[in-house]
Amino acid sequence: MTFTPVTLCFLTRESAGVPQVLLGLKKTGFGRGKVVGLGGHVEPGETDEEAACREVHEEAGLVVRQEDLRDAGMVTFDFPARPEWNMSTRLFVAARWTGQPAESAEIRPEWFDVGALPVDRMWQDAAHWLPLALGGSFLRLTVVLNDDNETVREVLDYSTR
Repeated sequence: MTFTPVTLCFLTRESAGVPQVLLGLKKTGFGRGKVVGLGGHVEPGETDEEAACREVHEEAGLVVRQEDLRDAGMVTFDFPARPEWNMSTRLFVAARWTGQPAESAEIRPEWFDVGALPVDRMWQDAAHWLPLALGGSFLRLTVVLNDDNETVREVLDYSTR
């Protein structure tokens, strides 16, 4: 079984003492119409860290340095009905970057309170792992999707906490 390597990077900040995360409305391609993290495919010859920094810049116009990334682990997405969608997703969280979020052709970025994530507008699996990643956990999960390619059949947790 082949899993495409991708990254997701979650930028965090405090606003009036409330922790927030930068997510974006996906305007094109895979996940169109959903609120997602910034990220995408790892290009040949590129490290996961390089890909995360590149994707944040391409999608939101922000500059994140590799040394400011916190490795939050890996979520493998298994789409039994569409195996070509299978992904091995490296998660990063960063509290330091430069610039102001700007809309791109692919993403309309928006800050959300960590305690009120828009899970009803995200892939269903996000509720299972995003709060943990933002809370400092290091994850090793496999998310198996149902045949509708939307709802979660099961979440296998290989993390050590």
